[in-house]
Amino acid sequence: MGGSGPPPKPPASAAPANPPSRSSGLMIKSLSLLVRKDGLTHAQFVKHWVEVHAPLAHAVPGVRRYVQSHIVEERRRPDIPPLDVEIDGVAELWYDDREAMARALASPEAKALHADGALFIGRIKTFTIEEKVIIE
Repeated sequence: MGGSGPPPKPPASAAPANPPSRSSGLMIKSLSLLVRKDGLTHAQFVKHWVEVHAPLAHAVPGVRRYVQSHIVEERRRPDIPPLDVEIDGVAELWYDDREAMARALASPEAKALHADGALFIGRIKTFTIEEKVIIE
């Protein structure tokens, strides 16, 4: 145990099965804050989002990753006032680059996804972002 060599490398199986392509630099991500439609409970919103909407996302060409973050509680800090926003979830979609995102959004599959979103999403705020990973 004397530490006479480099640490062992993790097994190959520790690497992601389908790592995102980074050949053109950082991937582009769409991040959306979602509020349910009036008349829906949070549980109804999440059920539709998971059971109906998520399968539609699988068909959109060029989407490399899709994550739904379901809000379970809000944490507040005593030293910083909160934003006046109530959301039901955060949607994240990754694309190889802006061109891939534009092609995906123009596809019939994305149009079907957006049409379904209009059935249960009451308000939305979407950002196009580039991630800067600090800890991985």
